[in-house]
Amino acid sequence: MTMLAELVEVVIGVDTHKHTHTAAVVHAVTGAVLTQVTVTADPAGFAELDTLAAQHSGMRAWALEGSGGYGAGLARHLAEHGETVIEIDRPVRPKRRSGAKSDPIDAVRAARDALARTQLAQPKSGAERAALQMHLTARRAAVEASADAQRQLHALVVTAPERIRAKFRGQTTRAIITTAHALRAPHRGDAELVAAIAVLRALARRIRFLDGCRDESAFAMLAGAAPIPASSGQTVRYRLNRSGDRQLNRALHTVALSRLQRDERTRTYADRRRAQGKTDREIKRCLKRYIARELYRRLESPPVAA
Repeated sequence: MTMLAELVEVVIGVDTHKHTHTAAVVHAVTGAVLTQVTVTADPAGFAELDTLAAQHSGMRAWALEGSGGYGAGLARHLAEHGETVIEIDRPVRPKRRSGAKSDPIDAVRAARDALARTQLAQPKSGAERAALQMHLTARRAAVEASADAQRQLHALVVTAPERIRAKFRGQTTRAIITTAHALRAPHRGDAELVAAIAVLRALARRIRFLDGCRDESAFAMLAGAAPIPASSGQTVRYRLNRSGDRQLNRALHTVALSRLQRDERTRTYADRRRAQGKTDREIKRCLKRYIARELYRRLESPPVAA
């Protein structure tokens, strides 16, 4: 089989990194290093490499380590200029005690490795490959996120109260997800129970949280549900409160959404406020404030068990 050394006069080995590329021009017959240079990993650096290559007439080839990663930009640049590009795997380095390691040494190794090969690999590039890679990456991320969500949901069901566990007992994780979606339909009590559990989980992280709340307005501030005045001139408005415990705020938001979907009084209130010119976002903020007040009063004076 024909070796690369029989086809070209020089091989330019490149050790690619995030910010810099180090290139070494190696003579194809003798293996001697003719020139070495380190450039930036950007179009200006690519232009310097073009100038370096032009100084060595005759047939040449480029041996890139990491052409699918940090060297992808250089590989595309060389392909656009009609250069012969060879993809090199990470070279086998000697053991740490007796071997040397530097970017110029790795560039020379890449060039000499290419000279000794009979089977030459081309860089994996192109618009279709890039689109396929993005598609596969997105799919892999979605699959991993789905698996993580199923494991988390299973763990929550295991530790949930018996009323919740009874609904999912004996079901697979996928069936649990289907049943959980069904809770968003007409069973208001069950949906609010799920929301209440979310609230209690958020509060469980705080020991004696009521000791730091002098009143229900302080508790609303703790939950991030207290409106922040943002009025100016003749404009009177309140902005979103981004402080406080975000998990507790999210739990209050879940309760507000549940009531908007299933509670007739809440829907009537929303219609009335909407007629007054309030937006849906402002209405939800008002509801969260009311829910925080109601929750504080219940936690301050819990009902006595019979």
